[in-house]
Amino acid sequence: MGATLSVARSSLMVREAVDMLEEFVNQAAEPLEQAGIVAIEARNIANLPQHIDQHLIRLIMDIERIDSIRTIIAAVRQDLLCRVVQIEKTQESRVPQSALVSQVA
Repeated sequence: MGATLSVARSSLMVREAVDMLEEFVNQAAEPLEQAGIVAIEARNIANLPQHIDQHLIRLIMDIERIDSIRTIIAAVRQDLLCRVVQIEKTQESRVPQSALVSQVA
């Protein structure tokens, strides 16, 4: 039972950390989108050296990775949800049948 409580507590701590991560990512999203727009426009500058253009392309691609970060956050949330369901099932399986019957009656 103590191990289950420990897992539940760590899951809660991870969820709180993910909430903070998501908040920071959301705060960064708009400025990053603006930076991406600027980088795209910079690629249109006349006589831009190829190596500078390549840097800008890489920068744009990295900025677009914010969607990947959001996908990872969603995956962590889903894994945590599955973990909580698993913990609840484990706890239910440990409850004696007589206790379940008395709760229903």
